[in-house]
Amino acid sequence: MPTGPILIVDDESANLAALDQILSSDYPLVFASNGRDAISAVKKHRPSLILLDVQMPDMSGYAVCQHLKENPDTSDTPILFVTSLSDIDNESEAFKVGAVDYLTKPVTPAVVKARVRTHLSLVRASKLERSYCDAISMLGSAGHFNDTDTGVHIWRMAAYAKLLAIEIGWKTESANLLELAAPMHDTGKIGIPDSILKKPAKLDAGEWIVMKTHTTIGHGILSQSDAPVFQLAAEISLRHHEKWDGTGYPDGLRGDAIPESCRIVALADVFDALTMRRPYKEPWPIDEVVKTIRQGYGSHFEPRIVDAFSKVLPEILETKMQWDAREHSS
Repeated sequence: MPTGPILIVDDESANLAALDQILSSDYPLVFASNGRDAISAVKKHRPSLILLDVQMPDMSGYAVCQHLKENPDTSDTPILFVTSLSDIDNESEAFKVGAVDYLTKPVTPAVVKARVRTHLSLVRASKLERSYCDAISMLGSAGHFNDTDTGVHIWRMAAYAKLLAIEIGWKTESANLLELAAPMHDTGKIGIPDSILKKPAKLDAGEWIVMKTHTTIGHGILSQSDAPVFQLAAEISLRHHEKWDGTGYPDGLRGDAIPESCRIVALADVFDALTMRRPYKEPWPIDEVVKTIRQGYGSHFEPRIVDAFSKVLPEILETKMQWDAREHSS
């Protein structure tokens, strides 16, 4: 549940009492009788939801709403207007200044309860989504915790993967999910020794065997969740080093046996890895990277995805420039 109370703002004590009677058995409540006190109450109590009157003597509900929406610290707090103004223009103004809902007096208890329940559920869903994003960020960073030269690789690569997915026909929602899942592709590197991850030279045969296990380690970590984003991330973690011709690892899958998400990430990952500095190499020139990608047509990479890469290359390069600028300014 959202942790803050519900703030009820109205200059009429009878209206405050009515809403108190409707909601107090289910939610913690705080009250304010004018706009300025409402703003102070928001700062003090951090409410999960505000029920706000429009017509108040010192400061209208519209002005209060606009003030809160212009403040980054309070802009996310949902505001539900409860007012005797039933004109369509008043309702339009309420939504214009940032309200999420509009109820007219006299209120019906069942309607008030339903609307409050709905908007608190949306708050809860929003917080859950932010928690997912935080977890994704932490898992993505964990995979590169001891790999100090990767910079923003995981986020930049994920942006490339999204561009490729859309180009080959993925719907936006699925491409967005891929962009969230892709940064966790190397989560399993958390189980690889520093001596291997940071070795300033190519790995020997024994070290390479150990390095390859990051795919199964990552899959084991990420597959513990049933959430779609983590299931997709687990799939990508396990298969992003498989190759179209069957010469990849960990299982030597070939062609369509490799999940499409992994075929996309495989190309995006290689492109980004070649264009950035690593302990054992300098960044490759873009022309050489593009040439190498195209040489992998039908061997390392699915031909269709190489074709998509060629089509969206200008967008990929623009995305690279934006991420590089962000990295250098941080």
